[in-house]
Amino acid sequence: MARLCDLSCRACRGGVPRLKGDGLAEYAAQVPDWEVVDEHHLARMFRFRDFVTALVFVNRVGELAEVEAHHPNISLAWGKVGIEVWTHKIDGLTESDFILAAKIDRL
Repeated sequence: MARLCDLSCRACRGGVPRLKGDGLAEYAAQVPDWEVVDEHHLARMFRFRDFVTALVFVNRVGELAEVEAHHPNISLAWGKVGIEVWTHKIDGLTESDFILAAKIDRL
């Protein structure tokens, strides 16, 4: 499997099977800091020293999401940023979700 952060997200048009079981586990192993929640979405909390630093990170994630055309749910609070990723079109996980998570980790 190629390094996820070197790949690009692909738009999902529907009809793509959700990742489950062993296939899901293979991708999850490549982003170990992310939690796979109910085989439905990825979640991670990032911690920062203050609000401004967290906000800068949110903006960088937003820029990345625009480049990849794959948009996570983001929550911002003082010193922390929560991110959830899944493919809305199929209401589950695809390779693109793991690619985005890996690229966010690289930020």
